[in-house]
Formats: sequence, structure tokens, C-alpha cells
Amino acid sequence: MRPLDGVTVLSLEQAVAAPFTTRQLADLGARVIKIERPGVGDFARGYDTTVRGLSSHFVWLNRSKESLTLDVKHPDAREVLRRLLDGTDVFVQNLTPGASARLGLSATVLREAHPRLIVCEISGYGSSGPYRDRKAYDLLIQAEAGLVSITGTANEPVKVAISVADIAAGMYAYSGILTALLMRHQTGAGTVLEVSMLEALGEWMGYPVYYGTDGGAEPPRTGARHAAIAPYGPFAGGDGEVVYLGVQNEREWQAFCAQVLGRPELAGDRRFASNGSRVAHRAALDAEIEGVFGRLPTSEILERLALARIANARLRTVRQFVDHPQLAARGRWHEVETPAGPVRALAPPATIDGVEPVMGPIPSLGAHTDAILAELGFDPATIEGWREVGVV
Repeated sequence: MRPLDGVTVLSLEQAVAAPFTTRQLADLGARVIKIERPGVGDFARGYDTTVRGLSSHFVWLNRSKESLTLDVKHPDAREVLRRLLDGTDVFVQNLTPGASARLGLSATVLREAHPRLIVCEISGYGSSGPYRDRKAYDLLIQAEAGLVSITGTANEPVKVAISVADIAAGMYAYSGILTALLMRHQTGAGTVLEVSMLEALGEWMGYPVYYGTDGGAEPPRTGARHAAIAPYGPFAGGDGEVVYLGVQNEREWQAFCAQVLGRPELAGDRRFASNGSRVAHRAALDAEIEGVFGRLPTSEILERLALARIANARLRTVRQFVDHPQLAARGRWHEVETPAGPVRALAPPATIDGVEPVMGPIPSLGAHTDAILAELGFDPATIEGWREVGVV
């Protein structure tokens, strides 16, 4: 038994946020039926062709799902949707603003017809307010949430390189659905939950919000360094390799000075006597560190940091991350099937004792259409007729 065995999820999803939500439900054993547009599918299928002709985003987000092609705007689709919803526990959608209501799939309508149904709606800005009808993409939400303003260097603001707003929304939708399933277990009734990308990413902006509003000045852009902690960030060794390190408290600072730098007197320097003063005198502090590190090979720097129990890391490329010895030692890579052959996939981050995650195939477009429609009671002639006119 897996935690969500017996739970059926129906999803009108595209791009990242909703597919990320439902993939995690599938990892726990839920049956996820993904409705896609006939002939085109989730537009994330076309983002790139880097995974043996498949999209990297789609491969990441859609394992273990069933793909049903259906033109939800066609009148004949209504009966298909009705039968699907009769057996559905969770309905997820992240369509453009207002689209679900125009299809007769608003949360109100669905909950009236299916009292035990959990409806999850993911949007850019939420179901009310002046931004309700705006289209929202990850970069735009990063900008609206203030994240871009604090990311990058002093000379240039930049976006976070992964879809962090989508991922944040997907995580809260996932945890919200799990909560709603617990509520239904207690009450017998479904519920409606909505997650906006702006509000999800806004939660993750907690530190800069407090720092910038109560502290009087917003966190400056500091590249890979930390705006409020020092020393924290990248430092080059004498051989040109870069080491990342972070000192979190005064005990570590004293150990860093004595055991790593070989300069115990720096711990008592008034410029560096507290974290706040070290941040204020960051340039002088960095010069002191670089003066020592520049005379040492990276291997020795790492050895000293380890002996002093100072947190540190090497700068790895994406390829080097894939081959990370820690992931290999813990058996985190699995193999999943795709229409183009097997690929590696990371196991879900939450390891639950006694639970083996589902690591099923990435579906080709419409791979499960006939089987699902037959399961719903539609005969082969009807299905073939729908295919000819583009309903499925």
C-alpha cells in the first residue's frame, strides 16, 4: 500500500505549477489522469527537445500519469467529464483566468454536483483583486514579488534560473490537497482550495520583507554572497577553484579565524567583532580571507574548513550534480520509461519508511485515451468517431 492508493486525481493542467503538484501526488500512489488537448497536448511538451526529442520540463513533471486527449470545449466532452468526475477525488486546474468557469467547471458548480470532491485551483494572482485576470508566467511573478530586485549583482538584477514561482505554488497546492484529504477523512466532505503564484512566492520572500521594511533598507543584490551574513559565499583558492562557505555564529567565526585562516587575532578585530560589523566591513573582511586563501590549494582550504567544522561546498556544474557521490551512495537515482527510452529521475525528496515511490513512465500524448474512455463505458465506435472529428 502507498499513502494515496485509491485516490483519483483529474487534472486540467499545463506548464509547471499544476503538473508539479499532481506528479507528487502520483509519486505517493494516486492515479492521475491528465487531460490534454488533442494533437497538441500540454504546451510544455513543446518547450524544447533536449531529452532525446522530448521536453525536459515535461519529462521532469509528468511521470506516472495517464494522458487523456479531450477537447473540453466540445459539447460531447461534457458527458466524458461528468463520468470522470463521478469517480474523481481531487480536481486540479491551472487554466487561464476564467477558463474553467466558461467550461462549466467552476469550483462552485463542481462542489454542488460532487460534495466529496476536492477542487484545487492554481492561478497567478488569485480569484479576486485587480490582478485577477492577468496572465502570469514565472518571470513576471518573480518580478512582481520583488525577488528579481534582490537577485543578481549590484549592477544587474536577474531572475532565479529555475521556475521558483511555479514550484512554490505547486508545493503549496500539493500540501493543501493532502490537508484537504485529511479534512475529508474527518468530515466526509470535500472542499475548495486556491493557490496563487504571487502569494506562494510571497511566503518565501519573508526574510527580505522583514529585513527591508523594518530594517529601513532593502537587502542589496550581492551575487552569491548573503546580504545579511558574513563571511558567506564564494572564495577562490590559489589554484583558481572556488570554495563556498558560510559562518553562522560567533563560535564558528572564532574557529574560522584560528583554524582556517591561521589568524586568531582577527576574531577580536573591532571591524569583525559581530556579524553586523562583518557585513558592514565586508570588503575588508573579504580581502583578509582572500589574502590567505590565495596562497593555498583548494584541497587544503577544504580540509581546514572540515577540521574547523565550517560549512562549505564546491561549485558544481549541473552534470557534476547528476554524478554527486552523495546521491549515488543513497541510491537516489531511479530509471523511468519515456516514449524515447529510459531516463534517470530523482526519487521524491521525502523518504517515507516502508513506502516505495511510484516511478512510472512519462506518457505519450493520448496514450491512455482509449482505455480510460472504455473504462467509462464508451464503445469503440463512439471513440473512433470522436477521434475523426477531433473530440479526442
